[in-house]
Amino acid sequence: MNHRKLQAFFASRAGRGEPLALATVFETKGSTYSKAGARMLIDGNGIFQGMLSGGCLEGDLAIRAQVVLESGQAQFASYDLSSNDDELWGLGVGCDGLMRIFMQAITARQDYEPFQSISRLELGRERARAITVIESKYEGAPAGATLLLVDGHVQNFGFDDAARDAVTHAAQEAVACSPGVTNMLVGESALTLLDTPIQPVPRLLVLGAGLDAEPVVRLAAEVGWLCTVADHRPAYIDNNDFETAERSLCVNAAEIGNAIRLNEFDLAVVMSHHLASDRSYLAQLAHSTIGYIGLLGPPGRRNRLLSELGDAANALRPRLRGPAGLDLGGRGPAAIALSIVAEMQQHLAAT
Repeated sequence: MNHRKLQAFFASRAGRGEPLALATVFETKGSTYSKAGARMLIDGNGIFQGMLSGGCLEGDLAIRAQVVLESGQAQFASYDLSSNDDELWGLGVGCDGLMRIFMQAITARQDYEPFQSISRLELGRERARAITVIESKYEGAPAGATLLLVDGHVQNFGFDDAARDAVTHAAQEAVACSPGVTNMLVGESALTLLDTPIQPVPRLLVLGAGLDAEPVVRLAAEVGWLCTVADHRPAYIDNNDFETAERSLCVNAAEIGNAIRLNEFDLAVVMSHHLASDRSYLAQLAHSTIGYIGLLGPPGRRNRLLSELGDAANALRPRLRGPAGLDLGGRGPAAIALSIVAEMQQHLAAT
């Protein structure tokens, strides 16, 4: 999911007070494009942002969304793509899995909750989870009611006190949150709940704003990451194209740790092609919590920099990828950027 595109879509509709349908995957089996917790938005004209399949289900979801928006009632959509029927819905989907999707209306009257709060949490660094009622036999917790658990605090959207307390207690009893559906009773009434962690949007720090940084930022933005670009050379920041970056700034390499909070980033790539600057960047990154640190240049250059860093190199080595990028066999800035972003994605998927 591309958070920036989803937010731009949401802002344009919410700015006009339009209702939206929020579609959330709550169960999958077999091979599916999305897993539990994935979301998309659909407006009253059937225009959508976000994808839950490879494009084969979104048209049908857009039609179903109109019923949800007109009735105000949540509903389910279930797609069994494991059928041997090659012409499923006339599309010949060719997938091999089951996907169940929960659809609910979010409106200006409700301040577009819980979507708006979930989106804010995705931009933060707090540990959070969303617990949404999928089916309910209890009037005080209708389908679509949601609790957000944020570092021990609870944000309540639609639960009465009894249901809120019961669900919160059950959630806190769980050792960890793994995406999935659970069942519980409030009194003698049954609730079916989707429990998913709220994953912060990955943040990438690009240190060096040369021409080869442009495709890195574009590709990273396309997969939905938030990118910051920094360089000590004003001409590099001013003359190159970083429109898709969240921000770009000109700052002395030795001051990067003071100018931004390094620990807010998940990924960093050092690519200034300036030996002294790269050394300064690495020295400061060594004391950060960033899990992936990429470095451009050949192994000999990497080894020289590490030897010059002294004790800081020991903190850096387990996280340093240099030369950065998977060996995909390509040449030129775009191919190298693809290899770097692919390696970063591999790192994120493994953590």
